[in-house]
Formats: sequence, C-alpha cells, structure tokens
Amino acid sequence: MTQSLESGGERDGETRRASAGPRLPSRLSPIDLVHLAHQTAGDRALEAEVIGLLIAQIDRARPAIERAGPTERSRLAHALKGAARNLGAFRLAEAAEDLERDPALPSVVRAFLDELDRTGRFAREIA
Repeated sequence: MTQSLESGGERDGETRRASAGPRLPSRLSPIDLVHLAHQTAGDRALEAEVIGLLIAQIDRARPAIERAGPTERSRLAHALKGAARNLGAFRLAEAAEDLERDPALPSVVRAFLDELDRTGRFAREIA
C-alpha cells in the first residue's frame, strides 16, 4: 500500500469504474474511511501511516502544481490520482483526473487545488 501511495500507480481501467461506483454514504467525505479500512485490513497503524503519506504528498503537490507548466501539472496530477484512489480520496482522484486531462484550464486548476485543500484538512483532522 505504501508503495502504491508513493508511486501513484493504478491497476488498470477498472480502478476508475470501481471508484465511481454507487454513491455510498462513506463516499460523501473527502476520504472514504470504509474503503481505507478495507485497504488496510483494519490496521489502524497502517491507516495512520498512509494518511500521513497522503498529507505529505498534498503538502508537496500544491506548490508544485502552482508553479508547473501544463505538461508537468498533468504528470503530477496523474501520480496523485492513483494515490488518492488507492486510499479512498475519490473526489480528489476525480479532480486530479480532470487536471490531468485539462492542465492548462484555470478553472480546472482551481477546482483541483480546492479539493486538494479540502482533502488535506480532512486528513489532518483524522490523523
């Protein structure tokens, strides 16, 4: 799990479909805690570790996204998208996917940064 968070990798196209599944109550929060518990097999120490990794990644991502050109912004968004999906930050993953697709569009950049901030605040609250 830690490696997946750092690399931002995805298994295949099914990952997006699975994350876009039914609108479960747990998916209303910035991080789906039910999904996170499933991914970590209920290991609270591992949950805390991956949340800490996400917070660190978010802290690095904001300034990098703000100063990057479109090509680099798309690459950064791709890496964060995979990490976010792996731990259940599905709204952030969707915003990252939008940014990956349209990295030069100011409204997409703003929406991504807003979701990044929202997810970061939530992650810090539960850390």
